[in-house]
Amino acid sequence: AYLTVSIEPLPPVVVGDAVTLKCNFKTDGKMREIVWYRVTDGGTIKQKIFTFDAMFSTNFSQMENYRKREDLVYQSTVRLPEVRISDNGPYECHVGIYDRATREKVVLASGNVFLNVMAPPTSISVLAADTPAPFSRYQAQNFTLVCVVSGGKPAPLVYFKRDGEPIEATPLPEPPVGAGSWAPRNLLHRDLDDTKLPKSLAADGEPGMGNPFATVDPPRGLAAERDSVTESIPETVVSREFPRWVHMAEPIYYFRHTHAPVSDGTVEARATLTWTLNPQIDNEALFSCEVKHPALSMPMQSEVTLVAPKGPKIMMTPTRAHVGDTVRILVQGFQNEVFPEPLFTWTRVGSRLLDGSAEHDGKELVLERVPAELNGSMYRCTAQNPLGSTDTHTRLIVFENPNIPRGPEDSNGSLPGHCGFRFVLALTLTVILELT
Repeated sequence: AYLTVSIEPLPPVVVGDAVTLKCNFKTDGKMREIVWYRVTDGGTIKQKIFTFDAMFSTNFSQMENYRKREDLVYQSTVRLPEVRISDNGPYECHVGIYDRATREKVVLASGNVFLNVMAPPTSISVLAADTPAPFSRYQAQNFTLVCVVSGGKPAPLVYFKRDGEPIEATPLPEPPVGAGSWAPRNLLHRDLDDTKLPKSLAADGEPGMGNPFATVDPPRGLAAERDSVTESIPETVVSREFPRWVHMAEPIYYFRHTHAPVSDGTVEARATLTWTLNPQIDNEALFSCEVKHPALSMPMQSEVTLVAPKGPKIMMTPTRAHVGDTVRILVQGFQNEVFPEPLFTWTRVGSRLLDGSAEHDGKELVLERVPAELNGSMYRCTAQNPLGSTDTHTRLIVFENPNIPRGPEDSNGSLPGHCGFRFVLALTLTVILELT
């Protein structure tokens, strides 16, 4: 007896599609059985998913946990109505016939096929690395956008656009495992502004002073490749909306693409776009991350607009504070949509905060049990991101607390000090009368 088995190859399928596994065989013997296996763990484990027993003409499914997801279309065919990512992998069809010479001998043959299950990405998001971060007006700093794409199989193709135009970027190799960010930020202290800059630091190129803002050299090809012109900082208040350096060339973008497998069989893709930020031209620039995937009929995208904070909205509770109250000053939002996330710094104008610190970071400033001495004090909130900085001031008015007594009183409702005053006044009048 002869027996040949072949399985028709399958094109890649998308999660949720119906798939038919067809086992073709030729023989001149009598059929004994057909068994389908799903092969796992690199071929070490074979899970029986379907059996056709010709002796008893019965079909039996070993896929009870799947609620008989397969349907027997023909004796040599198994149909999976809705495939999952877990169905991805090799399958084998084993066919057995009785030998014509001896009915006790069974001849076996098998064929195999690989089921490639694709899954479209389920989520895409764009965020900024190293946020919240301060704004530096004195030197260029590198800025990185990160695009995270999850739920796809295989890994998608990710690319960036600026204002709808594709960005030509220089590819960078993947970093070694455990390595940190490849482009360190060269940042100044966030409190450094024009009004606090000493005159010796205000003039560039002063003999013997050197470069007051020298920091670690940035990576080659980023800020190091830029020619910048640094203006002398005058001793007057300068608008904080614009940097004091100017790019002499178009930005150079650098791109990195990494993949990380997930336990469910999908891949998380991360793409980073890094360049030397120029707030004068990058403010209000629209950046989009787009994804192409064989399981998608059209590209998937997520977009953000780089915007500096403007017009913080501050709320103080309670609105009418009394001595001993706990006062909360909170930034509720801005007059515009801000990206990336701002850094908030609170200071008290002309003095330290109530707890003795010079500043406080966060969207909310809490003043516990305010004393009367804070009446009229001014608080400044500085909101900044790498694109710009803005200040907002609010004044605290503290009223007397009616629940706190002003001091001990006598039985007549007058203070003890008043009695002494009356006695001195009467004695003075008596002396005057005697003298006259």
